[in-house]
Amino acid sequence: MNISMKMKEDPETDKAFGWVLEMYGYAVASALHGVRHILRKDFMLQPPWDTETFNKYIIHYTYGCDYNLKGELTYGKIGEWRFDKRSHLRGPPPRNLPLPPPGVPESVATLVKMVNEAFANIPNWDTS
Repeated sequence: MNISMKMKEDPETDKAFGWVLEMYGYAVASALHGVRHILRKDFMLQPPWDTETFNKYIIHYTYGCDYNLKGELTYGKIGEWRFDKRSHLRGPPPRNLPLPPPGVPESVATLVKMVNEAFANIPNWDTS
């Protein structure tokens, strides 16, 4: 946190890294303290670009998932079916988000199912 805060306080560094500054703060702090990492190509997937969940450990949810009702990706254009965290900037998303239409990649369906499961298990999700 201290490294991220120092980076944030420096206008040039803050401008260079922008909203992902804290991720780079972690990387810089790790390097400064000799923390070593084992990099694995199969560690993370990012829907909608990565389509399968087999042999993956985490889902990194950053991109919006927009599809038509035929299950075709409409990236860059709001789809008939949409799952995008940016759609819920003013409050928490509702519980029981609708699942994607048939034909949408497994990774997207799994992400929505996992989010629904998480929301269902957070007390007062809709009211906090």
